[in-house]
Amino acid sequence: MPSFDIVSKVDMQEVDNAVNQAVKEIAQRYDFKGSKSEVTLEKDAIKVLTEDDFRLKAIIDILQSKFIKRGISAKALQYGKVENASGSMVRQVIDIQQGVSKEKGKEINNVIKETKLKVQSQIQDDQVRVTGKNIDDLQQVIQLLKGKDLGLDLQFVNFRQ
Repeated sequence: MPSFDIVSKVDMQEVDNAVNQAVKEIAQRYDFKGSKSEVTLEKDAIKVLTEDDFRLKAIIDILQSKFIKRGISAKALQYGKVENASGSMVRQVIDIQQGVSKEKGKEINNVIKETKLKVQSQIQDDQVRVTGKNIDDLQQVIQLLKGKDLGLDLQFVNFRQ
């Protein structure tokens, strides 16, 4: 029975490369000379610490441009709230979304059911498996989901016939 999986994965090596490029650019930029700005990559998050909101926005712009150049979707980034840190600094944590959450999986299932196509979808851990007898129906589901904005960077993998 033909099937495929809907996943949302980010290449963490590319994330690391993008963060390193952003750190280098921040170190070289004139508007950051003498400022205390830090960008650190942790397991599934990027921590940004700087002196004011203006610099924070500039750092985020730099990060986004580096991510896009590296082929990482901006939808993979989930921005936390801006917090005040010690010494009149501001901090923001940017989470990197890996996998399809249960809520998003249910949303994807509902979108697929609304199509009335003869396919079944089920949530499996951090992905959604779609099966059907007709390959054309599966391809229609892929095109439909590519057109929808679900707030996730979706990839369609393991297409089996």
